[in-house]
Parts: sequence; C-alpha cells; structure tokens
Amino acid sequence: MPTAYAKCYDPTGARYGIPTYPWHMAPDGLFTRRQLRAKGLRPGGQPIAAQVMRYNRHHGFRVAYFYREDLAKPVRPMTSRKWGALALAMLARRTCPRCELDVGYCIPRSYGICGLCIAAEEQRAA
Repeated sequence: MPTAYAKCYDPTGARYGIPTYPWHMAPDGLFTRRQLRAKGLRPGGQPIAAQVMRYNRHHGFRVAYFYREDLAKPVRPMTSRKWGALALAMLARRTCPRCELDVGYCIPRSYGICGLCIAAEEQRAA
C-alpha cells in the first residue's frame, strides 16, 4: 500500500476523528454538498459523516466532506425576495464602476472595470 494511500485510509476515524477514505472509495449513501444539491437535497445541519482524501503533489492533501443522504433535507424553495436580492447582486457584478453601464457580463475582479474602459485606458497609455 503506497504511503499516501495509507494516510488516506482510516475507516474507524481513529487518526482524523471522522472516517477517512481514499479518493473514489467512499461507501454508498454518502454524498458531497454538490451531489446532494443535484438531488434536490441539503445537509440540513447534520454533522460530517466522512471525508475523502487525495494527495496532490502541488497542494498536499485535498479533502472532500461527505454527508448521509438519509439524513439530508429537501432544499428550501426560492422566495420572491431571494430572487430579487439575487437579481440585485448580479446587477452589481455586471455594472462597471467607471462608466456605470450594465455591460451584460460579470466584470473580472482582477481588472475591476469593463472591457471598454480597459481598452480606453490602454489607448491613453499608448
């Protein structure tokens, strides 16, 4: 058994406090938050049931947490106020702070301004 695999295998939870499995070896009935969401479920306050670990030579050990499907609850429906708040948040992400136009796409945080303002700035610099 390779060393990284041995560090990732702890089904009793003695080493990490919760059952730990290597990548792609989680037992049936356990799902990540995203997998639960795809099924229309949410963890619903339950504790983490297990974790899956994988060794990455660039980032060290990566962990994904798993929850039990039988304890998961249905996703809460979106209300009209939640839809409104989401629409305002997305409008703020699409509005350029310099020209104050809705550019139709989310402005990259690395630039902080829209493509037209970036082009105009480059023209002035040249």
